[in-house]
Amino acid sequence: MDTQTATFAAGCFWGVEAAFRQVPGVIDAVSGYTGGHVDNPSYGGVCGHSTGHAEAVQVTFDPQRVTYEQLLDVFWKIHDPTQVNRQGPDVGDQYRSGIFTENADQQAAAVASRDRERARHARPIATQIVPATKFWPAEEYHQRYFEKHGVLECHVPVR
Repeated sequence: MDTQTATFAAGCFWGVEAAFRQVPGVIDAVSGYTGGHVDNPSYGGVCGHSTGHAEAVQVTFDPQRVTYEQLLDVFWKIHDPTQVNRQGPDVGDQYRSGIFTENADQQAAAVASRDRERARHARPIATQIVPATKFWPAEEYHQRYFEKHGVLECHVPVR
């Protein structure tokens, strides 16, 4: 099976990971950090705003079962892309909205989906669309957090 990778930041990675894990065709979703300037970041460093990293989720998917465009649709539905450096009660640059693209096709699809999404919001879209950089998996206790703790949903419901 050929798989592809997509990386999204949409607030606290626990809820983002849980949402993508529910999508048929998603093989894996890993919570982690990306977009910053520090190697091997820690949760404390990311939350301390010293790394520049966002909390993000790297999604491995089977493009025969789910398209990148369908993953983009999930991304837009699970958070408020008009909020700058926050999602709901979570505030800080690590909670920014971002799409980290792996190639020119993902970049074009992400820009097109953002342009379509603009019509659904009164406020400007704050989502960054940038080339993917190194993804650092978060500490093990962050992986599958909702499953481990019996949490059913995050503070931002799926639209």
